[in-house]
Amino acid sequence: MPDGSTLTVHVEGMTCASCVARVERALSAVPGVTSASVNLATSTATVAGGAGAAEISAALRAAGYAVPARTLVLDVEGMTCASCVARVERALAAVPGVTGAVVNLADGTARVTGLSGAVDPAPLLAAVRRAGYAAHVRPSAGAGGGESGTGPAARRFAVAALLTAPVFLLEMGGHLLPGFHHQVEAVIGQDRARIAQFVLVTAVLLWPGRTILARGLPALWRGHPDMNALVAVGTLSAWAYSTLVTFAPGLLPAEARAVYFEAAAVIVTLILLGRWLEARAKGRAGDAIRRLVGLRPATALVERDGRRAEIRVEDIVPGDVLHVRPGERIAVDGVVTAGESWVDESMLTGEPTPRAAGPGAALAGGTVNGNGALVLRATRVGADTVLARIIRMVDEAQGSKLPVQDLVNRVAEVFVPAVILVALLAVAGWLAFGPAPRLTHALVAGVSVLIVACPCAMGLATPTSILVGTGRAAELGVYFRRAAALQTLAAATTIAFDKTGTLTEGHPVLAAIAPGPDWTADALLAHAAAVERHSEHPLARAIVAAAAERGLDLPPASGFRALPGQGARAEVAGRAILVGSRRFLERAGVATGDAGPPATGTEVCVAVDGRHAGTLRIDDRIRPGAAAVLAELRAMGLGLALVTGDNAAAAGAVAAELGIDRVVAEVLPEGKVAALRALGPGVAFVGDGINDAPVLAAADPGIAVGSGTDVAIESADVVLMSGDLNGVLRAVAVARATMRNIRQNLVWAFGYNVLLLPVAAGLLYPVNGLRLSPALAAGAMAASSLLVLTNALRLRRAGGPGPGARPAPRPGL
Repeated sequence: MPDGSTLTVHVEGMTCASCVARVERALSAVPGVTSASVNLATSTATVAGGAGAAEISAALRAAGYAVPARTLVLDVEGMTCASCVARVERALAAVPGVTGAVVNLADGTARVTGLSGAVDPAPLLAAVRRAGYAAHVRPSAGAGGGESGTGPAARRFAVAALLTAPVFLLEMGGHLLPGFHHQVEAVIGQDRARIAQFVLVTAVLLWPGRTILARGLPALWRGHPDMNALVAVGTLSAWAYSTLVTFAPGLLPAEARAVYFEAAAVIVTLILLGRWLEARAKGRAGDAIRRLVGLRPATALVERDGRRAEIRVEDIVPGDVLHVRPGERIAVDGVVTAGESWVDESMLTGEPTPRAAGPGAALAGGTVNGNGALVLRATRVGADTVLARIIRMVDEAQGSKLPVQDLVNRVAEVFVPAVILVALLAVAGWLAFGPAPRLTHALVAGVSVLIVACPCAMGLATPTSILVGTGRAAELGVYFRRAAALQTLAAATTIAFDKTGTLTEGHPVLAAIAPGPDWTADALLAHAAAVERHSEHPLARAIVAAAAERGLDLPPASGFRALPGQGARAEVAGRAILVGSRRFLERAGVATGDAGPPATGTEVCVAVDGRHAGTLRIDDRIRPGAAAVLAELRAMGLGLALVTGDNAAAAGAVAAELGIDRVVAEVLPEGKVAALRALGPGVAFVGDGINDAPVLAAADPGIAVGSGTDVAIESADVVLMSGDLNGVLRAVAVARATMRNIRQNLVWAFGYNVLLLPVAAGLLYPVNGLRLSPALAAGAMAASSLLVLTNALRLRRAGGPGPGARPAPRPGL
């Protein structure tokens, strides 16, 4: 923050006066801080001086406190190219309290992150205005992208076209109709025709074209020219030269008295046409998230105090009872308490088959009830629902950017000044060495250079592909949490899988009991189930379910403690019970004997009072279709690996059946990260359980199946809502297609300028007489952006339904 300014931030974790002193001391030690005042009652700290938000946040973290982050999404108007993106990002990043700003040209948004309490909309909006743009705060993240603006853009183009048509006809009619020019001169005269053109073109510039001038000229005056500045200078040059010829022809030599009114008007009209089509294309690019937002119903039938009433969804609270009629969309997340039906979840999971729903079934808001009536108890509402989280996830991914975009923005910052320099050199070259009429040739070359340059295509190349690609993935039930996951997944060379609940169904069943001496099968099972009924692990649920099927009475357990990836312990009827892996028991000093692991499945050992009491064997069937999915992944050139905490025999059996050649078994949760890194760079990991959270966070990228725990989903970069392994294929397909699309866009955006700028400057004229007129330059410039957008929209067909629809090949243009 600037020297002498103050910053007020919220501080979490302060409980007493000593906390106040510690925070003040930590803040005062930050270089640049002149004073620090902490208020325990409001949990705020006011800092004066020149320290930055990042330094303040780091100092508080080092002292044991935290500053919660706040994110605001702004809709920014007036951005047209990559240099605009860089300028707005720089302006927002300079606001005190801001720790990061990411601007997306494709949907016209700026996502600003800063310290809670320090980031206020007013200074952000003021900073954007000072940079030469308009902005307003989006009411809520995930609203589905900025307004496309197709209506105003269409009107501006229509007015410009109507005004330009007579000008174009007056100037170019002779090329279409022989003798047309002679008829015009005979009826109204050349001077009146030029005056009419002057009036019409001036109207084009000041009416529909005023947005270009109003944005371009101030940017030029501030020393930060953008695409609008290039167009403004080019059109005004053509207009001013033509006006001089019309009203003061004596100031110019006879051979130079040509007018270019039609060029100025056609340039503006074509650019407005391009922007209208861009707005339409951007609107289509953001369709996916708008469809997600549209899944939220406005009202629901809620029963309170025995009365049913239709209330707003925003007023529903957890615990409310909702009545869902046949064909209605479910309003919030809830658990079915009565009724049976089939629920269509395709809009969230991408899977077309409805799911049976009865008492106890958990349903997500936004899904569609079938023919039966359901009664639900609301469990999650508002921002906590699955749909709201998905919308935030997609919105954040679409608002983030890849590392290559920073390079594009840096290039774009110097691109526009470089184009102006090239235009000046072209004018000077034609004036010095060009044929007669030199002034006319110089004007045409300079205007063409200014008009043909297209930084818009550079700015749109990456974010538009991300916007469409992540939206397409969402339609397939694949949700990217951040754009960088597209790049890492596309570049992945190996995909590692967890076993239980990922490659297998995750619904294991007890297959065999091997009791030790002095124990019966039922007694051993009852003691194990008494401990495991307090656990959420799939193996634990299988043991409890088996005990229930046998009708066993479970003794009470106390002091339960779970050790992730190993087992659990508790006291049952006064006896110390351990249930878990053989390694877990041996580490606790329990000799498990020479009984080897089961031939198939997973062994669970039981110890009572420090002695091995027996072993349970649990089987988990491989998911239907898993073999076909893995075969497709191998065909795509990806290596496969299995990383699991299960025993080597069980892991080896699954790997052999699925054709996985690299197996890492009997690894603890904390060891999975090291195991993943040992597989080499570019390894993605697919998992679902709480034990997978660390490795999901460390993978490149982590892919969580949506049937897993919230912890796993929050730790992953990619989420497969259906829990179907076909989602892995779709994710890889979309990632590869998106990155290939981005490369294509960047090659075109940069290649277009490299090729056409020399042509516009007239470098080919001495060779073959080729020149580029300003009107054609305007058409080429508009086509450049449209080509980038159209290419990105091809991603709406990326991916596929699964095996049989092979995804995109390895990267390459």
